[in-house]
Amino acid sequence: MSFIIPHWQAPKNIKAISSTRIGGFSHDLYAGLNISTHVGDDLIAVNKNRKWLVEAANMPSVPVWLKQTHSVHVEEIFYPVNYIVESDGAFTKCVNTVCSILTADCLPILLTNIQGTQVAALHAGWRGLARGIVENGVNKFDGEIIAWLGPAIGHSVFEVGECVVQEFLNSSLDVYKAFKYRKCTNKWLVDITLLAKKLLNQAGVVKITSSGLCTYSNKIFYSYRRDGITGRQGSFIWIED
Repeated sequence: MSFIIPHWQAPKNIKAISSTRIGGFSHDLYAGLNISTHVGDDLIAVNKNRKWLVEAANMPSVPVWLKQTHSVHVEEIFYPVNYIVESDGAFTKCVNTVCSILTADCLPILLTNIQGTQVAALHAGWRGLARGIVENGVNKFDGEIIAWLGPAIGHSVFEVGECVVQEFLNSSLDVYKAFKYRKCTNKWLVDITLLAKKLLNQAGVVKITSSGLCTYSNKIFYSYRRDGITGRQGSFIWIED
């Protein structure tokens, strides 16, 4: 299974996939379908992986690749581009323009409106969630939004320090249901998917579907927390002509 097709309530003209590490041309620490150029993998293999994925998923164009920095910037894309966009989210109203993000434990969030005329892909690590990536993405849209939350590190293994919890002090108390204190380690477990759901709810999004897949425990995915040096999978969304 080289890629997953989300099961959600999106309009029929909205196409989306999330890749895994199954298949591909990369070797050793990156073995499989690594599609990231910035993690030390052989670039010839990465480009072969990208080309294969575009063709296998029947994408209408090469994805708009992002340089992700855990920011909260969501770039509006007006047409397919062949250069790197520095952003942690991509939004478009243009048909056949593929929005993409790369992850290896962070949460990929795919969004569309119910009319099927707008889509976005967001890279949601805890920093982005704390600082407004969800709100910035949602604010790009007109009308009711549907969300899909892709594979990310699971709540039983995502342990963080007190400083991460402090980042969410200005959020509502409901957000804190995503955190669980562990006295034995003096750290907190974070349910990053639940956290994103709470923030989406606060931003007015109620139609949310989650993949329920953990990147750390399931070795069909790349996981930075599990492996350290590793590749990246991607999540993609576009409006079909």
